[in-house]
Amino acid sequence: MSVRQLRYLGDPVLRTPSEQVTRFDSLLALLVRDLIDTVQEPGRAGLAACQIGSGLAVFAYYVEGQLGYLINPRIVERSGAVDGLEGCLSIPGISAVRRRPALVTVAGLDLDQDERMVTGTGELARCLEHEFDHLRGELYIDRLADEERRRVLREIYAAELTGGGPPAG
Repeated sequence: MSVRQLRYLGDPVLRTPSEQVTRFDSLLALLVRDLIDTVQEPGRAGLAACQIGSGLAVFAYYVEGQLGYLINPRIVERSGAVDGLEGCLSIPGISAVRRRPALVTVAGLDLDQDERMVTGTGELARCLEHEFDHLRGELYIDRLADEERRRVLREIYAAELTGGGPPAG
């Protein structure tokens, strides 16, 4: 088992769009295994490769007992809308209400380069879109409603001033 160290807000890898995977080799298999091991730690639902320092377009999810990963994911369907509380492993201790689609379908590849599709509602839909955003270099705080975004940014700034910001990654 290989649980990897997380990257935190301020690390440039979190703001860099991921590169499409072109080599399906043992190094990619190791990355997928590390993502799966790391996302299964308590309190985690999803993890993009950038959150452990890789620039490849891969993410893993573990929501309500459903464990999986996608390589080179793309969203093929979004519908509905729902507000819900959201947080991020890369911005620990901060959560905010964020509007997300009620249903999300994501297509991607597995390690054998076979096409996989995952459809989620509720928390899984939120997780799938959240991780997809990471692969585009976006964080959930980027698209919060104005007042919620101001509140979150004040919390982040206050935590940094008091030394309570995210641990160095």
